[in-house]
Amino acid sequence: MKKQWIISCIATMMIWGAAAYGFTFVKRSVPDQLNAPSTILAGELIASEEVSTPAESKELKEIIHETQKLVVQIETANDSLGSGFLYNDQGDVVTNAHVVAGATDVQVKTTDNREFAGKVIGISESTDVAVVRVDGLKGTEPLKVSREQFAEIGDEVLALGSPLGFQNTVTTGIISGVNRDFELPPYHFEDAYQISAPIAPGNSGGPLINSDTGEVLGINSAEADQGSIGFSIPLPNVITLIEGWSKAPMTTLPNIVENAAGYAYDGERDLDEDLAEYLVSYFYDSLNVQDYVTAYSLIGSSWQGKTSYESFREGYLDTKSVVIDDLIVKTEEDTIVTAIITAEERKNGSHTYSKYKVTYAVGYENDQMKILSGKGEVID
Repeated sequence: MKKQWIISCIATMMIWGAAAYGFTFVKRSVPDQLNAPSTILAGELIASEEVSTPAESKELKEIIHETQKLVVQIETANDSLGSGFLYNDQGDVVTNAHVVAGATDVQVKTTDNREFAGKVIGISESTDVAVVRVDGLKGTEPLKVSREQFAEIGDEVLALGSPLGFQNTVTTGIISGVNRDFELPPYHFEDAYQISAPIAPGNSGGPLINSDTGEVLGINSAEADQGSIGFSIPLPNVITLIEGWSKAPMTTLPNIVENAAGYAYDGERDLDEDLAEYLVSYFYDSLNVQDYVTAYSLIGSSWQGKTSYESFREGYLDTKSVVIDDLIVKTEEDTIVTAIITAEERKNGSHTYSKYKVTYAVGYENDQMKILSGKGEVID
């Protein structure tokens, strides 16, 4: 009995001792922790915000840039312009039926001004969708497409294409309505997406992109007569039709009245000045997302002969971003593009902003417009 009493006393003393130590530890350390970590946590939150905000912005820019490479401008023999996008590695481009109605052979222009011949291999008489095969794009990795998943109201989207002939245009918006049914003879639209992203003639056939994933949700097809309302065909509704044409191309195309839906852009070809302005802007867009391969492909063979890709890339590694403040194109004997740019650069471990005046000579090589030469100078 006495032995049990002694063991009980010892256990009680150990518990009291542990409690006393715990109280002293909490009393001494917790106030310090309550004061110190608030600064640490705040710093972590600030660091997180500083890192995540640019990352989200850059992610969207990367989605746009990568998507643009696979969006093409389609031109028919009667100078009607529309858009399309590469959906498989066989060089097959999806577009609207009304863009290529009445045509068998078309011209396709990529973002970097390459031109290819295309052949219509499938077109519907009742659904505004068609497929153009472009052998020159065979083997190119296509856009990711949403074959089964439908978009919902409120989903953020991007509409890409060539509205009014302005190639490589991007507009943003949301899915503002679903299950829209209407007629644009001879085509019937069923379960179409209603979108707030502005579209215009020339956008037809371009992709509707999920701005979070970069997947193709639909085919931009029509705009309302009033207000900023557009309509896009959900890709899951027509993917079986599209894939059927890819596997078994039509041997005879139906006779459809050209531009039946009236949403292809019927205008003059882009002037050299417009192409030159676009080319230089796209050059800097590529640098801004560190796509040095594309930027290098836009310069002429003479420039490339004097500057290797490795040297070209190294010359821009310390350039974080470039903003074009002003751009002027003059065409006399040669096409000259002069731009005022502000560059954010890394120098001696810190970021600085410098303003430059750059001048580029632009011209054609093998029927493709290129930046032939360039020079720059620092300005105040």
